[in-house]
Amino acid sequence: MNPLPQAIAVPPQAGPQDEQQSETVLLALLQDALLRRGVRAELRDNGTALMIPRPRVGMPVWVFVGYGGAYFSWQSAEKRHPVNDLEGATQVLAEYVGR
Repeated sequence: MNPLPQAIAVPPQAGPQDEQQSETVLLALLQDALLRRGVRAELRDNGTALMIPRPRVGMPVWVFVGYGGAYFSWQSAEKRHPVNDLEGATQVLAEYVGR
């Protein structure tokens, strides 16, 4: 697992705006990793969600940062992957959307 840079971690005294900015950074890093893998992904809803359209037929997958900033989650939070394993999350999501 590749640890995330310290600048991304949300300090305990951080307010909601700081937490949202951190979530946006995590989603942007995930978006970049997915794009490098050939999976289209778009930051949406003011940076609070990542939308991944399916390559063929089906509803897009919406990814959020949840569980106190510890996990990327999707499919109504039934699926999740630790944010500190960006490459693993990228692989799991690419397989999930059928790429």
